[in-house]
Amino acid sequence: MKKLFWMPAAAVAVFLMPEIASAHFTLVEPASWIVETNALGDPQKLAPCGGTSQNAGTPTGALTEVMGGASLHIKLRETVFHPGHYRVALAVNTRSELPADPDVTTRDTPNGPRSVSAKIMSPVAPPVLADGLFVHTEKALPDTFFETDVRLPNINCAKCTLQIVEFMAEHGHNPDGDYSYHHCADLHIRANPSMPIAKGWPGQS
Repeated sequence: MKKLFWMPAAAVAVFLMPEIASAHFTLVEPASWIVETNALGDPQKLAPCGGTSQNAGTPTGALTEVMGGASLHIKLRETVFHPGHYRVALAVNTRSELPADPDVTTRDTPNGPRSVSAKIMSPVAPPVLADGLFVHTEKALPDTFFETDVRLPNINCAKCTLQIVEFMAEHGHNPDGDYSYHHCADLHIRANPSMPIAKGWPGQS
């Protein structure tokens, strides 16, 4: 499994860094469900899948065909640096199945609360597929991509939602996205008939 700037998942990731501008990232693979309107990957603040309260975003209509039980390649680029990490989750029926944004610890500042750390699920359990990915405290070189392979459950799903959330440490509170940014991709998952169905996921039998 290939990872850039990855550290083992822990119960809590803590970063203490100087105050820096807001982070952004683009979802390169799989294809994003929303049109990323600029090089930063916007709009991406609003949970669970991007957009903002003023701009819901334009759907791309992209639907990625994948096999259940297989590895899915995820590739993203952090376009504006912030210390933090990433989480991957999967909703089978509706986006309401996606987990809430990470539970964040903050500190008080003259300008309001600022994020310090966020809980990382370890071990992961549905609907989370991976957590604590690409933990980093230093800016990557230009044009560096974060990549990994995540194992999909062996399920049937006409239109699942794969969610990638970026938690940002040392970040002021964002009314749209709290302390996280969001991108999603729509997946059509066909179960591998040679493997047992993952019955811990909704609608599988």
